[in-house]
Amino acid sequence: MTSNDTTIEAEMPGTDSGQWSELLKPRYLASTITLCLGVALFAFNEFFVSTALPTAVEELGGAALLSWAITFYLVFAIIGGMTAANLKQRFGARLTLLVAAVVFVVGTMLAVTATAMPQVLVGRLLQGAGEGVVAALCYALIPELFPSRLVPKVFGAEAIVWASAAFAGPLVAGGLTEHLSWRAAFFISVPAAALFCLLVLIIVPRAGAVPSQARPLPFLRLAAAGCGILLISVSAAVASISLQMLLLTIAAIILIVSVRLDRRSASPVLPLAAFSFNHSLGTGLWVVFAMPLFQSVGAVFIVYSLQHLWGLGPMAAGGLSAVMAIFWSLVAIGVASIHSHALRNRIMQAGPILLALGLAILVAALWTGVLWLVPLAQALIGSGFGICWGTLSQLMMDVSGDTERDRTSAMLPTLQSAGYAIGAAVWGFIANASGFAEAAPETIRHAMLIVFSASAILSLTAIWFGVRTVRLARAEGRI
Repeated sequence: MTSNDTTIEAEMPGTDSGQWSELLKPRYLASTITLCLGVALFAFNEFFVSTALPTAVEELGGAALLSWAITFYLVFAIIGGMTAANLKQRFGARLTLLVAAVVFVVGTMLAVTATAMPQVLVGRLLQGAGEGVVAALCYALIPELFPSRLVPKVFGAEAIVWASAAFAGPLVAGGLTEHLSWRAAFFISVPAAALFCLLVLIIVPRAGAVPSQARPLPFLRLAAAGCGILLISVSAAVASISLQMLLLTIAAIILIVSVRLDRRSASPVLPLAAFSFNHSLGTGLWVVFAMPLFQSVGAVFIVYSLQHLWGLGPMAAGGLSAVMAIFWSLVAIGVASIHSHALRNRIMQAGPILLALGLAILVAALWTGVLWLVPLAQALIGSGFGICWGTLSQLMMDVSGDTERDRTSAMLPTLQSAGYAIGAAVWGFIANASGFAEAAPETIRHAMLIVFSASAILSLTAIWFGVRTVRLARAEGRI
């Protein structure tokens, strides 16, 4: 327990007297920069690498391995996030963050100095493992480093980081790749990681590890979960529809069994109430997983659709795609500025509703061919995330017991990544089964209508989980 834990427990949940300016005061400034920089490493690295990778493939060869560079990073980021809470308990947050950052830097340098694509793949694997732990622990440290009245502001600050990454990431990486080298775009994360390590040494206390209470790492369950996610990702690159279905089915079985075994284990990775329908923590984690899963259809196909169905260039299509990130950040900042904790919890339920509405409008845009509906839909989807994500994340931390708060906090970015990964594979499977691979515009439009319609209809489940989460939390006396 830190000194801030007492502050958290003593504050009344109905009001929030925190001010944005407090994040910049000496007491919290370094903590704010540290956590935002940890998120920035994850966000900017994603955009830097996705922009520079095609050029790296052209230079090194191995175009067939391009998708694996993304898959390995994502899978090991998820595994890293799942181990973060256990590592924090065993070795302390400070040492865990420092080692994870070093692993990230080693992976980055392997990619920077690569002479062939297999070296890039190993580098991406290490980058994912290191950054998965960093991102998860940066969430876990929020309630330890800040009083509860400032937690919404911290999430608002992190939303600004994500929006900055969405805009500046491709721009900076593109400029470095074009004028210097793709290696420069990879390397730019190294100085940021070095600064992050320095801040961790200053901010994160040395104490905190409790080796005598730490459980052994559940390597078998982690390997099974990683295998399940990997099979889902691999299925997206398989041409045969029947083989895709087989891989997705096997992956689903592996993941379901892994969750059931984890619930019975003496050293669980997930919170005990994870994915339960009768506990606010369980239904809330469903929302955390489901919203990225349904939104990922736009992340995968919106730019492609804008280019091939509306004839937009890459810059215009990318700009319309970025509307989602803009509104996520703007709305998140607005929500974080609301002083009433109770009001933030009430309006949180609107998040999944706005997501479903935005997806429905994207379906209408594809059906009618009306372009202006696309930025409207993107704005609604971004607003849905902005209005609920920070509040929902804080609620998940609040409804967790003291012994499970680290596991819950670490699962938030991990589940978000898993939602995107699984969603990308599932929507890819549906698109391919609908004839997406054919080049004819009408065939593409037909496939996109099926994919976006499926996502919009299924997103109604996120609304149900969101409403139930608030009701259960209220019944449990948490809000």
